[in-house]
Order: sequence, then structure tokens, then C-alpha cells
Amino acid sequence: MRGAETALRPVDLARAAGVSTQQIRNYADAGILPPTPRTPAGYRRFDARHRDALLVYRALVPGYGLETAQAVMRAVHAADLPLALSLVDAGHADLHQQRLSLRAAGEALEAVAKETPDAPAPPATPPHLRIGEVAARLGVRTSALRVWESAGLLKPRREPGTHYRWFSPVDVRDARIVSILRQGHYPLPQIHAVLDGLRETGSPDALRAAIAGRLAGLATRSTAMLAASGLLHQYVTDDRHLSEDQPLTDAPGGGPA
Repeated sequence: MRGAETALRPVDLARAAGVSTQQIRNYADAGILPPTPRTPAGYRRFDARHRDALLVYRALVPGYGLETAQAVMRAVHAADLPLALSLVDAGHADLHQQRLSLRAAGEALEAVAKETPDAPAPPATPPHLRIGEVAARLGVRTSALRVWESAGLLKPRREPGTHYRWFSPVDVRDARIVSILRQGHYPLPQIHAVLDGLRETGSPDALRAAIAGRLAGLATRSTAMLAASGLLHQYVTDDRHLSEDQPLTDAPGGGPA
């Protein structure tokens, strides 16, 4: 590890990182910074190694989040590198799964768009249909509609008194989407995500834009992970200090409560 060099005060690190001196003390107490010796008078003695740790931590936050960034630094300073690496790996795996789910949702949406034109329903279409009528229109069993309802994919209303299911045009649309996607072997959680997106955004185009925006956000996060991983690798393997010219203020603040 790096040897101590010119002593740094908490205010020196605070100014470089754009945080308060109390936040620097919080980082030290939480193990985000390496152990901090004290002078005979009780003052903390920071050095370039602490600055390096602060640099790595604040680079980790945008990609991995506060909790994981804190846990990684604690593991490194506890000499538990396998744990630190497992946390980094888990972050990359989680991002990969999110990207796969979003792409699947996008593909599913396009499949639905090809099968469900935006043309309005014919005037003769009744405002509400019973479960048997919906099943006949879609060519599925009523039991399948009940299963999809139990899974939270469909939310038909119940007729007062008889408690018969009444499917509105939106319910029929949702049932048709589920039917199409199930034929494509999409799992229920992914179908749930597509339906939730349609309900929240109100249109396929809005959902497409939302998916594209989230994918762009994942790309930004992935880039941040890549940059942070490089700094972390240098911190745990190289005896030289990280660049003194590297800014500390690119990452958001925050820290342990």
C-alpha cells in the first residue's frame, strides 16, 4: 500500500471534494477512508492515501450507488478484496439484467404493435364483454384469462350483485397483449412490465421513449462503472498515488447517516 506523504487536514480533503469537513469525518468513521491515525493532541492525520480513497469512493457512487460504494470501500480497507470484487461483480450483473429486461420489453412492445393497430374499435363493439366473450375473441381458454388476472396482468371489473367479470376495451387490449406475448414465450414478469409501462405512459410511443431513455441511463451508468473500476484497480494494486490532478467533485456527495 501507499506510504504516508504530506499530511492533509480534513478541510483540505473537504475543499477538494466539495463537501463539508464533517462529511470527511463521517467517511473516516464509516471505513470509507483507510484507518486514520491521530496526533498526540487527538487531531486526525490524513495523507495522500486518504485522498486516493476519497477519489475512488466518489467515482464508485454514480455507477454502483451509495450503499455498494460504501460496502466496497469498507471491504477494501478491511483487507477483504474478494468481498469487494464480489460487490463490483454483482453491480455489473444487475445492470446487465436490467438491460436485458428493457430490451425484451422493447421487443415485446414491437411485437404487440404489429398485432394491435391503433385504429379505433368498430362502433358495434360493446363497451363491456364477459370473460367467455373475451376468450372467444382471443382464441384462448377462460381459465387462461383467470390465471392472468390472478397474476395481476388483467384487472377486469366485477358486476355488482353477480360479480361477473366485465372487460372494458382497455381490459380486452391488455388481454390481447398478454395472449400475443405468451405465444412468444415471454415470462409473466416481463409482460407485467410492458403492461405497466403502457398504463403509465398512455401510449406505445411514450413507452418506446421511456425504454430508450432508461437504456441511455444504463449506458451512462455503465460508463461510470468502467471509470470507477479502473480507479479501484489502481487503488488496490498500485503503490503509486492516483493522479493529483484528478478532480474529486464529479460524483455526488452523500455518505453514511
